[in-house]
Amino acid sequence: MWQGAFWCDGTPGENPLKLGFLKNIAGSAAGNPSTFLGEKNYGNTPGKVNPRAVPGLEKYWGTHTFLTEAITKEAMLSLDTARMLDKPFFLYMAQFAVHLPFDADDRFMKKYLEMGLTEPEAAYATLVEGMDKSLGDLMDYLQQNNLVENTIIIFMSDNGGFSREPRMGKIDTQNGPLRAGKGSLYEGGILEPMIVKWPGVVKPGSIENQYVIIEDFFPTVLEMAGIKDYKTIQQTDGLSIVPFLKSKGKNNDQRALIWNYPNKWYPGPAGITSYVSAMRQGNWKLLYFQKEGRLELYDLKNDIGEKNDLAKTKPKKLKQMADLLTKKLKERHAQLAINKATGMQVHYPSDLIPSK
Repeated sequence: MWQGAFWCDGTPGENPLKLGFLKNIAGSAAGNPSTFLGEKNYGNTPGKVNPRAVPGLEKYWGTHTFLTEAITKEAMLSLDTARMLDKPFFLYMAQFAVHLPFDADDRFMKKYLEMGLTEPEAAYATLVEGMDKSLGDLMDYLQQNNLVENTIIIFMSDNGGFSREPRMGKIDTQNGPLRAGKGSLYEGGILEPMIVKWPGVVKPGSIENQYVIIEDFFPTVLEMAGIKDYKTIQQTDGLSIVPFLKSKGKNNDQRALIWNYPNKWYPGPAGITSYVSAMRQGNWKLLYFQKEGRLELYDLKNDIGEKNDLAKTKPKKLKQMADLLTKKLKERHAQLAINKATGMQVHYPSDLIPSK
């Protein structure tokens, strides 16, 4: 079963049923809805085409049912079907919240306005609380139907919080002490909380400091399900995190995580959110701003806010990280930005460091 959507018009990913899911609820090519409001039919107008209209929720049209709540109700109905058939289930719950447009979820709006938040910021807060309630409702469902002990829950965001207008405060400060936010490869854009509830395996309230990436979910879920010796058409980029969940303190600080965005991302100035590559290995983080030809180096253990650029004071570490990032980009045939003036690809990170 699939809940939610992402922007992939014209690709196989536009339809989750082409990706192996047996049921698709509210999923389309749109990365966000035109509205979260049931009173506005979630963007659907008979006779008109709206690529951001949410499909498949007609029974909630014209009602005071916020989109987050409608999708949660439909998810539980799908779980009812799995229970009646006595079948195991996999639910991928990709809520549209938290995302633009910042429509207010009236179930929670009053208290945030009373706290003195602006209307857009209060609406943003209601989207967050609606997400929390959705997860809580699903967990209550598992409890009420005696499914808690044999159900694994993995919760993670796809990026850091939005840090631009119409949010309150100076831009790129909303995720403090982390720097910047969604769309950026600073920690405010890519460092997110992740929660795993695995009865009998993960100790409640325990904390694991191993860094992971969303590509790890595929091999992790397969291992959790006991599936072995499988073959995939494409190379699997991620690594199963099951060993880290089962063995407290068994960390890997040699693994390199790579992010590469050689395109322009809206909104935001190019120097923050566009034409950037990044790599983390252990506590070290390298950013490569492709348009400016600039490298930045940070020690995340001592500087989680990425305020102290060590590129000039740690030349050996800078070269090591730049060489490794270059190697990884080449191995993966990763695209880099193109200089419009010359028509040539920008330099690799290691090319920016003068040879002695």
